[in-house]
Amino acid sequence: MKIAIVGTGYVGLVSGTCFAEMGVDVTCVDIDADKIQRLQQGDIPIYEPGLDEMVLRNFKEGRLHFTTRLTDCLNDVEVVFTAVGTPPDEDGSADLSYVLEVAREVGANMNHYLVVVTKSTVPVGTAQKVKATILHELEQRGVNIDFDVASNPEFLKEGAAIKDFMSPDRVVVGVESEKARNLMSKLYAPFMLNNFRVIFTDIPSAEMIKYAANSMLATRISFMNDIANLCELVGADVNMVRKGIGSDSRIGSKFLYPGCGYGGSCFPKDVKALIRTAEKAGYKMEVLSAVEKVNERQKAVLFEKLKQYYHGNLQGRTIAFWGLAFKEETDDMREATSLVTIKNLLEAGCTVKVFDPVAMKECRRRLGDSVVYAKDMYDAVYDADALLLLTEWKQFRLPSWEVVKCSMKHPVIIDGRNIYDPVEMKDMGFDYDSIGRPRI
Repeated sequence: MKIAIVGTGYVGLVSGTCFAEMGVDVTCVDIDADKIQRLQQGDIPIYEPGLDEMVLRNFKEGRLHFTTRLTDCLNDVEVVFTAVGTPPDEDGSADLSYVLEVAREVGANMNHYLVVVTKSTVPVGTAQKVKATILHELEQRGVNIDFDVASNPEFLKEGAAIKDFMSPDRVVVGVESEKARNLMSKLYAPFMLNNFRVIFTDIPSAEMIKYAANSMLATRISFMNDIANLCELVGADVNMVRKGIGSDSRIGSKFLYPGCGYGGSCFPKDVKALIRTAEKAGYKMEVLSAVEKVNERQKAVLFEKLKQYYHGNLQGRTIAFWGLAFKEETDDMREATSLVTIKNLLEAGCTVKVFDPVAMKECRRRLGDSVVYAKDMYDAVYDADALLLLTEWKQFRLPSWEVVKCSMKHPVIIDGRNIYDPVEMKDMGFDYDSIGRPRI
């Protein structure tokens, strides 16, 4: 079976590579000639554990191809996936220009039946716009070629994307015809040996599922952050609260961990997009609007704690960062709390020293020389007035605290991910603060 995937970003490259791993002949298409050349040379432009090896193997074995032109493979494939970006417009709604450009190119060049599948995260109604665009191009050509549109949203977690694709909780496919359903069933058949479900729905429902799922998870995070902030005020311990409510089978224990706010390419963008989708439909998403506000406030919580500790006197202080990416096992800094915190600290007159195992290059791209780049986690804390932990990388879990304490000007730690024990930190002589737990 032969397919094309347009877009070699995170979703497109991971999806294409995993399909190739199962024996599908995959052509990945991207208009960025430099990126395609790098991929052909074995230089993988994104960080994802295990992806490099898988891309190189499938490329060498001839199942994975890279090109800048969709027309190079369009006449040979049965399915075209759209995995291009849908960045937020100024009002937060999804920009569909890249998605519709793919549809235009398909309609202008196709010569046989195709299923055109949207894998990008898009608002409800996008499939109909894709369909109309393709039909318009066919009419312009004066030809009548049968095709189907479908929606197949991705549910990949950065840092565990390969596992999520190869052994997913579910695969959601929205279709309009039995023919499209049969073709998508054939494509996903190799994965069904792992006993996961393909859930077939209508297209609007499939489009809504992705937004609703991410918004639900974002809601749980913001709820727990709100609870954590209240716990601090009333003397409760949010970890105990989390365990207590998480043991209720109706609630469950996942996504109940408080912290310094969520980021990344999905949750912030998708919450905003769903709010705007509702507004266009004449409905106000009251809960999601609150979720968004809570998260924006939470991104400033480490700065506020630090400012409170030093009684507002931050001018000239050196602040160390452990972690820059929005989560561990990725170099993604999109909407990361680190960016908000660094901005606040620089405006307050601080020197910021940063270390992240994989996101240093991305940080330099975003922030240039406005921060000091440490060579390792211990170099970051040298002569620092405080250490802020923002990303729960494994190497941060059990450091040499004796070295850290001796290196710092003041032994102050503010833990944005609650990975350390407050009692132990006090016993070692640190002034320690975290999220939603009593200071000891």
